[in-house]
Amino acid sequence: MEGKISTSGTAPEDRRSFLGVLLSLGSICMGALLSVPLLRFTLFHLLRRTTELKASSLGPLTDFSSLSEPVARTIQVEQVDGWRKMISEQTIYVTRNTRGELQALSSICPHLGCTVPWVSGKKEFICPCHGAIYSPEGSRISGPSLRGMDRLETSTQDGQLMVRFQYFRQLVADQEVMG
Repeated sequence: MEGKISTSGTAPEDRRSFLGVLLSLGSICMGALLSVPLLRFTLFHLLRRTTELKASSLGPLTDFSSLSEPVARTIQVEQVDGWRKMISEQTIYVTRNTRGELQALSSICPHLGCTVPWVSGKKEFICPCHGAIYSPEGSRISGPSLRGMDRLETSTQDGQLMVRFQYFRQLVADQEVMG
């Protein structure tokens, strides 16, 4: 071994290529980790799960057989928002439509979301926030609202009147369900 310096067995080129591969692998892993939130954001509408709409009982059908004006009923609505589970109470009005069939109306004003009470003396629903007036069937009579009160899906099950509560978009002319 004349004039040669012994190294630890690896050439400097091998060390550089190993470090280059290690740096490339680390960059790929970091790029993949940083792209996960972006992918979740872009695919959210395809992957999201909305709250399942469960039917709630409004009472026996016999309670509504001789209905002369809208009757208020309170139901509990369960909402799942991410990791939170909330239970809120909503007022539903049971009334008859122009054909005499039972229907359920949401008490939420389609204008800006105030709770609309039934005013027995005037035989109308009157919104206390902006003065929108609705007929006993829920159709718009006057005021700033662009549509009548929102009708909810009803069904009968074992002699009970059932309703599926939904939230609707406000400030639009058509009844659009919100996710």
